[in-house]
Amino acid sequence: MREFYTKVGRKLKQLRERSGISQEKLAAMLELPRPAISQIERGERTITADELMKISKIFNVSMETILDLNKEPEVVISEPRQQSKTKAITQIRINVPQKNLSKFREVLLYILDKVGSKQNIGETVIYKLLYFIDFDYYEKYEEQLIGAQYLKNHYGPTPIEFKKIVDQMIESGDVEKVKSQHFQYPQTKYLPLRKPDLSELTATELEVIDNVLNRLSDKNAREISEYSHGDVPWRTAAEGAIIEYEAVFYRTQPYSVREYPQ
Repeated sequence: MREFYTKVGRKLKQLRERSGISQEKLAAMLELPRPAISQIERGERTITADELMKISKIFNVSMETILDLNKEPEVVISEPRQQSKTKAITQIRINVPQKNLSKFREVLLYILDKVGSKQNIGETVIYKLLYFIDFDYYEKYEEQLIGAQYLKNHYGPTPIEFKKIVDQMIESGDVEKVKSQHFQYPQTKYLPLRKPDLSELTATELEVIDNVLNRLSDKNAREISEYSHGDVPWRTAAEGAIIEYEAVFYRTQPYSVREYPQ
């Protein structure tokens, strides 16, 4: 997380120096003490969502530009003794520990058990539900729930590990993959073949999952994709790049799920 704040601070310093604005002047414009600007630029203090919006107006740039933390080449997902490649812009090796695989499986089964029978719950909607479960939990508790990696694409956040894990779940008899149609559009649905193991999930994790399902599970693929496009982590990622979890702390309403001190 410190590395993320350092990059944001570096971007702010570049914008400030390019505009010929001193730390004292920027502090006055943001109604902050001057040392706060120095701390932000060194990555020692976070920028609140309100401060971020003010900074974007001061320098006439989008929040996406301020939080532009893009990486480069290709993503490689790896598990012990196995490798698979997913084409993207970024080169990162993602090791998927066994505990994360177990958590992913049980969360997916929980989602399918609770809302999977709804006509709108196809693969695209599941992708977005997983994204909001992961990012809401991270914003609220600063810890990973599933900890999946999500790519930004035209249709919204896509969990990189999903296909590999679901293929394993199909093979082990945990889920069944079904091709169907929803309002004349092709749809991929997943049917749970066993109940989720709730011992894998804590009370706080279940609370976050239920909140996401209650809030978003009635949306169809188009609606939830469009909704995901308004979330700061998705907005600030480059097309085809991995979405940064740390960007969740710059969320604005109605996406933020955490009460921040004033």
